Amino acid sequence: MKLTGAQMLLKCLEEEGVDVMFGFPGGAVIDIYDEIPNSSVEHILVRHEQGAIHAADGYARATGQVGVCLVTSGPGATNTVTGIATAYADSIPVVIFTGQVPRPLIGNDAFQEVDIVGITRPCTKHNYLVQDIEELAATVKQAFYLARSGRPGPVLVDVPKDVQSQIAEFHYPEKVEMRSYNPTSKPHVGQVRKVVKLLKNAKRPLIYSGGGVVTSGSHEELTWLAKELHIPVTSTLMGLGAFPGNDDMFLGMLGMHGTYAANMAVNNCDLLLAVGARFDDRVTGKVDTFAPKATIVHIDIDPTSIQKNVSVHVPLVADCKSALSALKKETRATQDEFDWAADHKEWVDQVLAWSAQHPLTYADDAESIKPQYVVEKIYEITQGDAIIATEVGQNQMWAAQFFKYTKPNTLLTSGGLGTMGYGFPAAMGAQRAFPDKLVIDIAGDGSIQMCIQEMMTVVCNKLPVKIVILNNGYLGMVRQWQELFYDKNYCETCMDAQPDFVKLAEAYGAAGYRVTEKNAVESTLREAFAIDKPVIVDIRVAREENVYPMVPAGASLTEMLLV
Repeated sequence: MKLTGAQMLLKCLEEEGVDVMFGFPGGAVIDIYDEIPNSSVEHILVRHEQGAIHAADGYARATGQVGVCLVTSGPGATNTVTGIATAYADSIPVVIFTGQVPRPLIGNDAFQEVDIVGITRPCTKHNYLVQDIEELAATVKQAFYLARSGRPGPVLVDVPKDVQSQIAEFHYPEKVEMRSYNPTSKPHVGQVRKVVKLLKNAKRPLIYSGGGVVTSGSHEELTWLAKELHIPVTSTLMGLGAFPGNDDMFLGMLGMHGTYAANMAVNNCDLLLAVGARFDDRVTGKVDTFAPKATIVHIDIDPTSIQKNVSVHVPLVADCKSALSALKKETRATQDEFDWAADHKEWVDQVLAWSAQHPLTYADDAESIKPQYVVEKIYEITQGDAIIATEVGQNQMWAAQFFKYTKPNTLLTSGGLGTMGYGFPAAMGAQRAFPDKLVIDIAGDGSIQMCIQEMMTVVCNKLPVKIVILNNGYLGMVRQWQELFYDKNYCETCMDAQPDFVKLAEAYGAAGYRVTEKNAVESTLREAFAIDKPVIVDIRVAREENVYPMVPAGASLTEMLLV
């Protein structure tokens, strides 16, 4: 079967089982767009290329599958770089197809030419410039394999315009063999036994769960281990949902805006079992004082993540699901010999006491709408049965603290890069994946304006995403730092000049609500969530409310500001 490069690319996507891609056309991909009507792959036209990559990312996080986007060369390609870096920081499997000028023009400063392979090399797992149509199918096969295997990540494929019009026989490889790439997925038996021995000897064990647990689909194995061995669990922002957030043994998030109980548990545990986490600076605080009494076990599929930030006593290089399954099997073999509940009772009682003494709380009042109250109401109304996307900043932290995530793949947030504008297009991608689910973007009035043009995309495609804006008239997290550490010098963080978000929603053909009274919060949210169309709910919250607890930069986890 002879196909053009454009036809071949779309056929490759069909072979990979891709049902949708997000994109924006241009001259360097016009041949591909000419063939899209003949393909079974749905194309969703975004209004900005950054929206395309974030939507593909959100689709990937919500489904666990590879997200796909397609953009043109030059500015089209560079507009995806922030989203590519976002996916790279959080290990999200995305394949980005970019158009490129014809091969004879590469290097000649042609119209809309840019070296996107060079630009994205530091923020992709791998990238390709397709030099010949004979390489195209094998390159696409490798791209999807690399994106989803090992530690997942974004892979970019740059396809010159003349390659798209070349003709060749089409053959899609059945498998991929790469001599230089062989990620270790199975754990070493000896290391597994070492970990089990440490678990048996530990009196104050703690599980520290990261995004790798969600990515690997190992939440059931993690939950079994915690429940059977009576070990408390804390989580990174990216790991929320891997262990039920409404379980008594869940301490909440740790780190800079983590709970008192989680941070105290890290400081006092004698064994820290880190699973699929990378010891980010927002988690560790001052590295020298992180988990000072603990033997640290680190399970991760990426060997370069181990010993990178924190010294580890027992490394276990493996896929999280395989490693936790092996630990489950090994502990089950000796379960009758050991009373985990009795041995850990004193420790669990202490951890639960910390949770009771210093729960997540805020000073509620009748005069203003507290943002934490809004998030609590969203949880109460949905009973946790929703996909939550967030922007970045205070809204993100309140969504992490006051919504209880009981299932994986239900929190979509930019953890590693902290990308403002991420949440709305990510919610759009998740809504396309799950058209019957309630998808909510918890946003700030600053972040939401960065990709607001995607309102047209959700309206045109009948994607009923709900945007709840915690509108405090500030770039809230930066303002909080200015208040606490810069003598309240609120330089360029005041956002008083805002659009009318209700009229903006209506201008796009969506529904809009404004809430200024506390007693209207619940009824408005219920009405907004019931409407089968995109909605913006602009809630005017207390302007100078801060996120607590907070560990100042460079401080240890025990040096929390609680009020």
